[in-house]
Amino acid sequence: MIAIINTGCANINSVRFAFERLGVTPEVITDPQQLVHFDRAILPGVGHAKVAMERLTSSGWNAAIDEYQKPLMGICLGMQLLCDKTAEGDINCLGKIPGVISQLDVKDLTAPHMGWNNLSECIKHPLTENINSDDQVYFVHSFAHAVSSVTLAQSEYGQRFSAIVAKDNYAGMQFHPERSAKIGATLLQNFLNWQL
Repeated sequence: MIAIINTGCANINSVRFAFERLGVTPEVITDPQQLVHFDRAILPGVGHAKVAMERLTSSGWNAAIDEYQKPLMGICLGMQLLCDKTAEGDINCLGKIPGVISQLDVKDLTAPHMGWNNLSECIKHPLTENINSDDQVYFVHSFAHAVSSVTLAQSEYGQRFSAIVAKDNYAGMQFHPERSAKIGATLLQNFLNWQL
């Protein structure tokens, strides 16, 4: 069974529908105490990191996520909240994936980074199974995780940044797999198949 954590900071329906297309019916949960009963979980997120992190903390999600021992994946802002700290609002995050989130150096490019972009430098991992460099996924973001030892795939928009990260039972995708057509469906299926 898979849970989608509803913190009030995301349009969770598109994530739910994406899993339903794979034949899985996730349960949207609003109580942190429910999390332990699920085999895996998704932390979606859109909006401002400081607002979202304060909401997670005030609702008790930070403790529940910290204690969770099964696969948990953050999507977009959800990925950033799993990291150590973010420059968006200068706030400490959940600290489950090493790294600081910084504003993209987009130079003369339009901000935010929005639209289809290539994955590259894909490292072999259960989450990147059947994914090739140059596969395209859909991004909407202004902040990003620098490429590091936890990076499984990269992308580039003004600078190189982490597109997929993983550490222990925690993972994150900076893009929106639920909006990324066939490649996104493959990535979500990989998450469902991921065994620790």
